[in-house]
Amino acid sequence: MSVIAIVLAAGKGTRMKSDQAKVLHRAAGRPLLAWVLDSLGGVDVDQTVAVIGYQAEAVAEVLPSGVLPAIQHEQRGTGHATQVGLGAADVSPDDVVLVLLGDMPLITPATLRSVLFVHEQTGAAATLLSVILEEDSAFGRVLRRDGHVVGIVEVRDATPEQLTVREMNTSVYAFRAAHLIAALEQLRPDNDQGELYLTDVIGILVSSGHPVAAVVLPDPDEARGVNTLEEHEAVSDLLAARGAGSDPE
Repeated sequence: MSVIAIVLAAGKGTRMKSDQAKVLHRAAGRPLLAWVLDSLGGVDVDQTVAVIGYQAEAVAEVLPSGVLPAIQHEQRGTGHATQVGLGAADVSPDDVVLVLLGDMPLITPATLRSVLFVHEQTGAAATLLSVILEEDSAFGRVLRRDGHVVGIVEVRDATPEQLTVREMNTSVYAFRAAHLIAALEQLRPDNDQGELYLTDVIGILVSSGHPVAAVVLPDPDEARGVNTLEEHEAVSDLLAARGAGSDPE
């Protein structure tokens, strides 16, 4: 069994008000994507694939040796991006696929190892990393029934009641490869954005009778992504406070 990491890094980042690809914006002296790939360096991963799209050539130039680029030519959502990443990897059915975003520079190796550990120990088809936030957020909401994860709903598709849920999805997951591949084939763009959502895989797996586990992130700062200039400034300050270039654990 191998662990394949897929880093989703194809987006333009329109709200950054810049022509530069979002993951190339620098924080504490380094591209956002570099911080994420550094964190993967502290995890026992056999293959790493970076799914790139907007300004693909420029993003590929910052990829370290051994990280495979996979180009998402058309932005059709996170589910489609994951399919593109799997297509570039050497994947077997029993492998574990770790999926994360290229704009989460505060994520630590310890957290990623925790997700993989719980995934292995529970035997779940998928394990997601969630965070408890008291304030409203653009994060999708983790839906539970009798304590068990049954799905994720994106904010723009959520009901008012679902928006009151405080457990939120960070978009970090571990999947059993065979289950992920089968569920991705069932995705449909039946949502507000007309895209293939990776989040819908969770509900598909549950509906198919497969258990889904969750790890609640102790430090909410690790879940911070970068979509706006304000968020970029916030993560830059937090990285600087950690000590740029130091071990992010």
